[in-house]
Amino acid sequence: MVTDPDLIRLFIEPLEEMEIPYMITGGVASVIYGDPRFTRDIDVVLELRGANIGRLASAFATGDFYVPTDEVLEEEAARPQGGHFNLIHGETALRADVYLMGDDPLHAWAFARRERVPLEGMAIWVAPIEYVVLPKLEYFRDSGSDRHLRDVAMMLRISGDSVDQLELERWIGELELHEALQEAQRYEP
Repeated sequence: MVTDPDLIRLFIEPLEEMEIPYMITGGVASVIYGDPRFTRDIDVVLELRGANIGRLASAFATGDFYVPTDEVLEEEAARPQGGHFNLIHGETALRADVYLMGDDPLHAWAFARRERVPLEGMAIWVAPIEYVVLPKLEYFRDSGSDRHLRDVAMMLRISGDSVDQLELERWIGELELHEALQEAQRYEP
């Protein structure tokens, strides 16, 4: 796997230590399920409510990180569809794109099915492959970026046996991603 090990050490270890519920998605998850590629950021979905807000701020309070203020974290956590913010490590400029659960049914579905995966001498929570595929198809549909198509195509080729086809098809229908999925299935890297 070709992810920067610092991403896990910098951003996931503190979440594990503070017992803040999370799941990794995006490029790092697509590497876990698919083909190795380099990525300099990590996408994480957090369940950030109540006491977890203060715990998150203290987990990254070393002065080495940009962390939004508690007020901003509270405001983002209060968004019904889930908020978003970044954590940035000053020395390396590595970044975590943090998405909050909110009331999003897809986030809730995925969070209930996240998987514990051994990696780099620890165990991490990774979103189910179906969830990782869906946003990448949305990004492709909205941007036309082949990078997202490549990620989906490689995940389906390498880890396709682990995909719950019924659930994937259900979400593809709900999110109107049929055409994007067909493009990914035809994609040749």
